[in-house]
Amino acid sequence: MHSSWVPRGNYIESNRDDCTVSLIYAVHLKKSGYVFFEYQYVDNNIFFEFFIQNDQCQEMDTTADKWVKLTDNGEWGSHSVMLKSGTNILYWRTTGILMGSKAVKPVLVKNITIEGVAYTSECFPCKPGTFSDKPGSFNCQVCPRNTYSEKGAKECIKCDEHSQFSEEGSSECTERPPCTTKDYFQIHTPCDEEGKTQIMYKWIEPKICREDLTDAIRLPPSGEKKDCPPCNPGFYNNGSSSCHPCPPGTFSDGTKECRPCPAGMEPALGFEYKWWNVLPGNMKTSCFNVGNSKCDGMNGWEVAGDHIQSGAGGSDNDYLILNLHIPGFKPPTSMTGAMGSELGRITFVFETLCSADCVLYFMVDINRKSTNVVESWGGTKEKQAYTHIIFKNATFTFTWAFQRTNQGQDNRRFINDMVKIYSITATNAVDGVASSCRACALGSEQSGSSCVPCPPGHYIEKETNQCKECPPDTYLSIHQVYGKEACIPCGPGSRSTQDHSVCYSDCFFHHEKENQSLHYDFSNLSSVGSLMNGPSFTSKGTKYFHFFNISLCGHEGKKMALCTNNITDFTIKEMVAGSDDYTNLVGAYICQSTIIPSESKGFRAALSSQSIILADTFLGVTVETTLQNINIKEDMFPVPPSQIPDVHFFYKSSTTTTSCVNGRSTAVKMRCNPTKPGAGVISVPSKCPAGTCDGCTFYFLWESAEACPLCTEHDFHEIEGACKRGFQETLYVWNEPKWCIKGISLPEKKLSTCETVDFWLKVGAGVGAFTAVLLVALTCYFWKKNKKLEYKYSKLVMTTNSKECELPAADSCAIMEGEDNEEEVVYSNKQSLLGKLKSLATKEKEDHFESVQLKSSRSPNI
Repeated sequence: MHSSWVPRGNYIESNRDDCTVSLIYAVHLKKSGYVFFEYQYVDNNIFFEFFIQNDQCQEMDTTADKWVKLTDNGEWGSHSVMLKSGTNILYWRTTGILMGSKAVKPVLVKNITIEGVAYTSECFPCKPGTFSDKPGSFNCQVCPRNTYSEKGAKECIKCDEHSQFSEEGSSECTERPPCTTKDYFQIHTPCDEEGKTQIMYKWIEPKICREDLTDAIRLPPSGEKKDCPPCNPGFYNNGSSSCHPCPPGTFSDGTKECRPCPAGMEPALGFEYKWWNVLPGNMKTSCFNVGNSKCDGMNGWEVAGDHIQSGAGGSDNDYLILNLHIPGFKPPTSMTGAMGSELGRITFVFETLCSADCVLYFMVDINRKSTNVVESWGGTKEKQAYTHIIFKNATFTFTWAFQRTNQGQDNRRFINDMVKIYSITATNAVDGVASSCRACALGSEQSGSSCVPCPPGHYIEKETNQCKECPPDTYLSIHQVYGKEACIPCGPGSRSTQDHSVCYSDCFFHHEKENQSLHYDFSNLSSVGSLMNGPSFTSKGTKYFHFFNISLCGHEGKKMALCTNNITDFTIKEMVAGSDDYTNLVGAYICQSTIIPSESKGFRAALSSQSIILADTFLGVTVETTLQNINIKEDMFPVPPSQIPDVHFFYKSSTTTTSCVNGRSTAVKMRCNPTKPGAGVISVPSKCPAGTCDGCTFYFLWESAEACPLCTEHDFHEIEGACKRGFQETLYVWNEPKWCIKGISLPEKKLSTCETVDFWLKVGAGVGAFTAVLLVALTCYFWKKNKKLEYKYSKLVMTTNSKECELPAADSCAIMEGEDNEEEVVYSNKQSLLGKLKSLATKEKEDHFESVQLKSSRSPNI
């Protein structure tokens, strides 16, 4: 598909894709001048820049601020820049950023005027549909409706009013078609004194159809009467034909008269529109088309009893606009102690019925500065509710804009495509009305029905209607403060602020594991941590990154993470200092922006867009992997290298979207890693490179030494040295690997007295050596003695066996000549070692020998 700027009659339209397209015009000025143009720029998913270069392709310093500001939906802005003499090359450049399936809304430019041109080379004839009736005219005028002109016309020619018509700027007339059901619409008249409303039918203006042709339909008869719907809650009918708001301090459900609230009660102010007989006083409707003025002055929406619906408009690409103006939001008297971030909310129930590419936009304007699209729905949508939460007291204008198609058509092919809104409810609205009453706190000395505000963090006790402070580590509900149940306990590992407005983590966490207490201190990680994830690429090859900011803990619950849209030449500091209402700056516990690097599209600086809040509510901190339906699966991150448990911080976002009906949620896994000091490293799961797999739940792994538990006495051991000169030294060293940080320090080395053992050690060594030598000597002696005796015995037995028939000579055991008597001693029984020692000691004193009875193999009869 070819991307370019496309002429649309009286304006030119930019591309709708993620290509970069430039509209270029070169002009040579004899003297300095300026360029002026009008534009519409409503979608921050497309970047729009205007800059000027000289003939050397160098940017002029007159375009230091080249980024064009966003405009409100349907309104034209203007932009002018000074031009220097000489050649000026003007660039209107757009770049779309498509992260999803939705196309961007194009930039529209018209009425480009250049002052300072010295001359023109020729005069150009007026194009068809325009004319010039004076010589030397600066420009050509557009032919009005039901007229036409050809090229170079001096005047416009009228069409036949009965059979032909034409739009503004037409070059020819068109035959009027037969009337159909698409050419009229119905309205309800205001209620009369009888409580009746009439259904009226009207032709869509300007009427272009004919009733006198074959197959043409007639306008249905008007005047059918129906019962009027009741008044909306907070209004009443005092017998007149209209509904009036209840006086201050009273309430009504819309069917009964207004009544004062009972003692101890106060009105619950707001607006609840669910019956649509007339348009409420703080609402208005209009029709707008960027290319023509056919629907100017038309009602964009029509009331229809139990709903309000989009009107017919002038053509299919009209914007049908419905506005609701609320001067501010503040909680009622009894809830001023609930200092949470939510001040109110607006909820509406709607459905869309479409056969083409219709879109419903819901937009919010704060303090009448800029209108931003909050949510949009394309195509047919079943009946559903949407809620937008208000976080600040300011003047709000809520806008619903419905477009049947954005294809630039001027016909009415899709007139039956519509949106219906059944109810719109705004709570805690300034100047609102009451449909009910709620309990309020009474002053201690008051017995009347006057209500007094409770101090921050206090609820209303049911028995006495007096203010009472919430218990520690609870926060006060922003929806009701009656009864102790209004104080909601904080999540695990969290505490409440002093005013009980929110719960937060003070960066300290304690966990019991196997009879061991683990204490964590994440204070050094309380500064905002950042992660640039990517790169990723769009379908057209545009490179982009996901940028995350994480405010983990501390700061008394303040949301310190900031993300911005359209970061150009402004700094965050300038944006914050400039205005509290800078709508492109979001603050949260965790937020995300999409970063377009400068080299990706030829920008001179990186750009940021699509900033979203991922977490604005803290849920709790725990070692468990599940909290409030947020589950961290085991295979999502690598297995930890130690037995130190990971700590998990859980958050959620209160803002819902069509894809995340319960809002977004986030889990941050804190992992002890001594090799990553300081801020450490933040990563996302490998299976979900954008940090999320479904767009609603986000996961982060934060590894740092600061995520290790505090050191205790279990994390070191002692080493005792030798006793030297009566002293012994004891050293303390950390267990390796060290899985702790800070906490207790290693004890100083310890020096203690000890008894010397050198002398007794020497004595013991000497005795041991002597005993060992003695035992070895005795063992050798007796072993040798035993061997000789065994030898003689064996010899005697052998001799006896060899002479069986001879009477052996008597063997004598006496001492033979040359024999040692010590070797002749033979013991008849084995003795113990102690016995042998005794025998050896008494051998010299006793003069006797033991003899051994030798057995013979011969017969005892011989």
